[in-house]
Amino acid sequence: MKMIAIKILVVLIAIISVALVIAMFSRKNYTLKRETVVNRPRQEVFDFIKLNKNQKKYSKWLNFDPATKIEFKGAHDGTPGSILCFESRDQKTGKGEWEIKKVVDGSRVDFELRFLAPFVFTANGYFELQTVSSNQTNVKWVYNSGMNWPMNFMLLFLDMEKLVGKDLGESLNNIKTTLEK
Repeated sequence: MKMIAIKILVVLIAIISVALVIAMFSRKNYTLKRETVVNRPRQEVFDFIKLNKNQKKYSKWLNFDPATKIEFKGAHDGTPGSILCFESRDQKTGKGEWEIKKVVDGSRVDFELRFLAPFVFTANGYFELQTVSSNQTNVKWVYNSGMNWPMNFMLLFLDMEKLVGKDLGESLNNIKTTLEK
């Protein structure tokens, strides 16, 4: 009986060791991109997207839980240093901060997303707007994230396009729907 327990322990250690080595050579980061055309002038779309207060109107994550607590701090909304703080009992939303890092007038908003609970990690990305016509704007949302070693081993099995990309696409569609009303 003791020998079987030792063999099982050796096999478990071997499996964990192989997983850790694989994780050392696996990707740690991923980038998701979504875009849509909004039937509104670029400046109108930009003025909407740059404001953190508008996120409740389009962010799928902030709307998982209607009781999500939202607070604003830092710089004036829509400028670098403006922070949206959120806290929800829903695991999909959790607790975190969305900070505007850079604003290029009329064309781009860079952000940093810090998750504080239930998981702790930082993501970043940007919205980029391009004029299609006088009343149409292409909105691209780029989201960069990842997992540190050894958790990055999970990226071999998780389809982040489906898990996060789907919600990103829905949020972008919410921007389109809200602005085209």
